[in-house]
Amino acid sequence: MRTKEDIKQLLDSLQSASDKDLKFNEEKIYKAYEKSDNQQSLAIKILSIFGGIMASCLFIAFLFITGIYDSEWGLLILGIPIIIFGALITKVTDNILLDTVSISAYIIGFVLVGAGLLQMETDENLVSMIFILIAVSALFIVRSYLISFISVLIICGGFLFLIMSNKSFDLIHIYISLLALILTFIYLKEAKLITFNKAFSQLYDSVRIALIFCFLAGLYLLGKNYRLDYIGGYSFEYLGISSLVIILAILYVISHLFEMLNIKKNEHKYAIYALSVLILLPTIFAPAISGAILIILLSFLVNYKTSLVIGVVAFIYFVSQYYYDLHYTLLTKSIVLFCSGILFLGLYFLTHKKLSSDEKI
Repeated sequence: MRTKEDIKQLLDSLQSASDKDLKFNEEKIYKAYEKSDNQQSLAIKILSIFGGIMASCLFIAFLFITGIYDSEWGLLILGIPIIIFGALITKVTDNILLDTVSISAYIIGFVLVGAGLLQMETDENLVSMIFILIAVSALFIVRSYLISFISVLIICGGFLFLIMSNKSFDLIHIYISLLALILTFIYLKEAKLITFNKAFSQLYDSVRIALIFCFLAGLYLLGKNYRLDYIGGYSFEYLGISSLVIILAILYVISHLFEMLNIKKNEHKYAIYALSVLILLPTIFAPAISGAILIILLSFLVNYKTSLVIGVVAFIYFVSQYYYDLHYTLLTKSIVLFCSGILFLGLYFLTHKKLSSDEKI
């Protein structure tokens, strides 16, 4: 943690480096830094989420042991206030213990409301839509990192449930395509979204990482096509829809990488585009692989290390999953893996060359 002396030294350096007379409010700068320094790290937030989930499971088990599941109205009357309590308690203060209590209450409330509605023989699709509406409302009313994270997961999970329960498996391509476009927009317009509105800036981090997990969940289901085949399956000919959207998103991200890597000549750009298309075309049979590549490129572009690690792990997993997929021949798998390897080697040498030139400067 920086001291006042460190901050003052930094401000003095900025003043000496500027030709104009700069004025700084040192006290406000120090307080702002102290506040950001005290914010919980992502690891602590993740632990809070898992702690809340475990606590929720234990509490729900206790409630069902007491026999509350026999009364559907009892479940609803208890569940709705618990959801409200869990969502609004974070407005009181920002504390690790309260975060865990908030997540626990929020999840418990959804479970109780869902159990109550199902016992009243409410249609599963209607229950899913109710969950989505509640989560959307909480997302815009409560600007808490953890509540926003869980709400986005519930929203996307609700849409996935609607797709699966109605056996409309081809719609998963639309789901994946939309998330690929939304993630590309969010990453590339990061600065504008954060500065556009205070609410966006408060929700940005949690929504971004939650969308990554939702995107990967869709890719996982799409990659596990033998599991989908078991419950009904999707039309294999529509596989190219999500792949094409992801590949176009990757090419769009590459266009933004040109500026970062200082690539200005059009012939170089066209050559990179052509090579990228040739390399990515084989992945049209494996959108999970191209989806992981998209996450890696977006994370590299904005220097977001958390999703970069997630993207790399997902890429390794999807490559392994794809290798053991019996829908494709060994030759097709070899081509996809070979092209993916060339893409990453090309990205490495391109960035390495750029970094080396910067070091020389």
